[in-house]
Amino acid sequence: MVNRIAIIGIGDDGASGLSGACLQLVRKADVMAGGERHLRFFPEFGGGRIVLQSGLSDTVARLGDLRQNNRVVVLASGDPLFFGIASLFVKKLGRGAVDIYPHLSSVQLAFARMGDSWQDAALESLHGRSIEGLAQRIDGKRKVALLTDHENTPASIARYLLEFGMTEYEAFVAENLGSEDERTGFYSLEHMSGAAFSDLNVVLLRYRNDAEYSPLAGFGFDDEEFHQRKPEKGLITKKEVRVLSISELKLRPDSVVWDIGAGSGSVAVECARLSPYGKVIAIEKNEGDIANIEQNRVKFRADITVIHAKAPDGLESLPDPDAVFIGGSGGELRELIHICALRLKENGRFVINAATVETLAQSRQALAEEGFSVRISLVQTARSKPILDMTRFEGLNPVYVITGFRAGREEQ
Repeated sequence: MVNRIAIIGIGDDGASGLSGACLQLVRKADVMAGGERHLRFFPEFGGGRIVLQSGLSDTVARLGDLRQNNRVVVLASGDPLFFGIASLFVKKLGRGAVDIYPHLSSVQLAFARMGDSWQDAALESLHGRSIEGLAQRIDGKRKVALLTDHENTPASIARYLLEFGMTEYEAFVAENLGSEDERTGFYSLEHMSGAAFSDLNVVLLRYRNDAEYSPLAGFGFDDEEFHQRKPEKGLITKKEVRVLSISELKLRPDSVVWDIGAGSGSVAVECARLSPYGKVIAIEKNEGDIANIEQNRVKFRADITVIHAKAPDGLESLPDPDAVFIGGSGGELRELIHICALRLKENGRFVINAATVETLAQSRQALAEEGFSVRISLVQTARSKPILDMTRFEGLNPVYVITGFRAGREEQ
């Protein structure tokens, strides 16, 4: 009978925190694998030792071979199925190849130390991942747990949150949970931004008792909410057109979006809030508008990437997009559509706003030449205006919303 690999969760209290059954599995094992810190908990172990580090897939395969004739134990932090390695073992070797023995997770312990429930908490891992996009992912969440690493430290997280004005949060940092060096405490973001912490920590965020913050809700924000060029206004995609245009982009939570000719950044901001796990890039040539985009980025807590360039300059280093919105092209529309079409992912879409029939005709022809089917909507809307004690309507400039999608992907 082939042995099953025992994946055992362990805390910073080491062997003393394991159950008798798990200790028996360790004592009877022929091979023990784990991080260097985990292996040091059992200096007396006389079998084979394998350090888990980079190249995990190869190590998992090796342990899968070793289990044929050996009893194998793998040590993992906390609950091995909570952002842990157990899922990789199951994926590579199959559910029948492993037995999983979870320990208390670091998040569970941290909330216990804070004395608060955690069934309603949002969970975000920054361990080995970029902090980019965290602002829009947690905005409006009253309670958040963050797993950290050596780059995304409590101090750097605090500085990031302060950049977006997220001072409705207080922080609770739990260090070295379960060990003799455990330390926990509450911090203001300002205090945490300059403090030093152990590498092993969990950060919990929750609304301060005196916080007066109402998160933005919905989609299609009023034009007046955005910072725009003054005294001239108009470099903003109007709300009615913006809503239709973004609906045509067919965004997913992880979409990569290029907003070319971003103006005030209104489209990019709304896309970021609809794709909180994606990446939204706003490209704008006018320096004055870049300042407005940066202000809107912070106001709406939309962690977009802002590039000061005249497209197609600046596009070469960007990740391939799922969606491209073109609000302005600077007279190089044909070339721009060609370059974007080469980079657009298989099921990607174009949405182009045109205020003139010439731009409409050029967009339609260019998309067709690149192999895209085209759908066009003419948006003509009016807004109410008071006149004495009555109401009149004032028309907005008509705009063509041009959608390009690859033939056969959907009905026209």
